[in-house]
Amino acid sequence: MTEEQGQLQSAAQNIGEEMHGVMSELYPICRSITGDGVRKTLESLGRIAPMTIHEVASGTECFDWVVPDEWNIRDACIADESGHRIIDFRKSNLHVVGYSEPVDTTLTMEELRPHLHTRPDLPDAIPYVTSYYQRRWGFCLSENQLSEMSGGPFHVFIDATLAPGSLSYGEIVLPGRSEKEILLSSYVCHPSMANNELSGPVLTAFLAKHLMQMENRTYTYRIVFVPETIGALCYLSRNLPILRERCVGGYVLTCVGGPDDFTYLTTPDGDSLIDRTTIHTLASSGRRHRIVPYAQRGSDERQYNAPGVDLGVGSLMRSKYGNYGAYHTSDDDLDFVTPDHMSESFNAYVDCINTLEINTIARTTTLGEPNLGKRGLYPTFGAGVNNGEFVDNLLAILGHANGARDLIDIAERHNKRATDYALALSALVENQLIDQEIVSK
Repeated sequence: MTEEQGQLQSAAQNIGEEMHGVMSELYPICRSITGDGVRKTLESLGRIAPMTIHEVASGTECFDWVVPDEWNIRDACIADESGHRIIDFRKSNLHVVGYSEPVDTTLTMEELRPHLHTRPDLPDAIPYVTSYYQRRWGFCLSENQLSEMSGGPFHVFIDATLAPGSLSYGEIVLPGRSEKEILLSSYVCHPSMANNELSGPVLTAFLAKHLMQMENRTYTYRIVFVPETIGALCYLSRNLPILRERCVGGYVLTCVGGPDDFTYLTTPDGDSLIDRTTIHTLASSGRRHRIVPYAQRGSDERQYNAPGVDLGVGSLMRSKYGNYGAYHTSDDDLDFVTPDHMSESFNAYVDCINTLEINTIARTTTLGEPNLGKRGLYPTFGAGVNNGEFVDNLLAILGHANGARDLIDIAERHNKRATDYALALSALVENQLIDQEIVSK
């Protein structure tokens, strides 16, 4: 291993450990689609990447939806006759059905049973269950915990409030040379689950920090942290005109910390800028991956790609939601994700961004092949063979610079990565031998 490779490996390990550390800090917070848990999470992420936090009042219409009352929970339990807390919210915030209305009563087992939810196929796991838009209350517990409950009566207590308040979301806009935008979106509405929640927003915050440090960005980057579904709809209802005008594509970042190979969920088009960029980057890097068509969608890409919205948003994941046993259970914990997996996902997204940034549509400024020799770009003495990768890359770009092909297309014709052409592209631009046009679709 070279010294440079060792430094890169060390940097990747450090950022993975840093991200995992942030996840550990955020893991105990009880999040939902509204409430103080979301605000605390956004405030913490804002210390990594400063953002503007917006509040949208309960009752606000978002297309066909309405922002619900705000939910906050302080405590909950099921206790036996002696007062012993059999099921305890303090031990796991997954024990309470999300958005449960308050309750303080005593019930028999027969009366309580319809309010208890388990996963018989995972007898040690607590499932994640919600009821956002219909008033209910309930508890989630492992099948083994349920089997130990008998007799009664049981004291059932949920100290929560459901009242007019607001929905919170975070937003960062980083201007580039172009007003054309790349959208990065992640959701902040799940309680204590590591892969299917915290991995996405934490990685997004670190990507935002990376982009803030990037000099001379080509695209403008719009980065949002929203509650899933209702938050994305709320954001779109406020920003759709400008997104329609400027957004050329983007990603929903979720489920990036698990142990599985990469999965890329395409946009509805299947051949959009984001599709071509991601598939090219994965294939040319040698990363193990699979491609999933949009028909198998499941997260906020539904909102960003809905007919009439059509923003061209995909999602690059590791252990995809719904495809791993721990999904939506307490087994999706901090041991399920690792610093290495987080750093690998970070690097994969950085590679995609680098490809987006360098990709361009080139058009030659000369009629016929330009004289590279007089510009110091081509050997002026020799046999004209084996002139090196730099010259080969110059000629490859010039040979296709007809204003109809972008750099990804050129790279794939030569079995290379688009980013391999960075130096040659820079030299051609510096010598005014090509004009560049940003790729906007």
